[in-house]
Amino acid sequence: MAKEGSTISGLMDTIGVLTSMAIQYGVPLEVLVSKFSHVRFEPSGFTKNPDIPMAKSLIDYIFRFLGARFLSGEERVAVGLVEREEPTRGLPPVADTTGAPVPARPGIVFSPQADAPSCPDCGELMVRNGSCYKCLNCGATSGCS
Repeated sequence: MAKEGSTISGLMDTIGVLTSMAIQYGVPLEVLVSKFSHVRFEPSGFTKNPDIPMAKSLIDYIFRFLGARFLSGEERVAVGLVEREEPTRGLPPVADTTGAPVPARPGIVFSPQADAPSCPDCGELMVRNGSCYKCLNCGATSGCS
C-alpha cells in the first residue's frame, strides 16, 4: 500500500485502530459502513474483487468490504450496499409462428471500450459517444455536448 512511515501508511494504521476501537466500544458496524462507504478521494479505481469492482477511495473499499462480509442482507440494503445481480444468460425461449419453440438468444451485454476513460465527475467508465465519451452514470461528457 505505502512505504512504512509515510503519511498514507500512518493514516491507514490510524483508521484501522479507530475502527477496531469503535466496534469494541459498541458502535454498530452498519453505522460505520453507512458513514464511510462511498466517500470519494484519490486513489480510486478498479479492484480485483468481483464484489467491489470499482472503489471510490481506500476508505470506500474497506468499509464496503466490511459491510459485504459482516452485515446481513437487510442491513446491507439499509446502508446502501447493493447486491450485484447475476447476469441473465439469455432470453427465455419463445415460440415461432408455427408454435415450435425457438432456442434462446443471447442477451444484450454491456461491453465498454477498452480505451474509454474514467468519468472525471463520478469515476465510472465512460462510453464512446461519437468522437467523444459520455458517462452513463451521471451524464457528464468529455467535452462534447
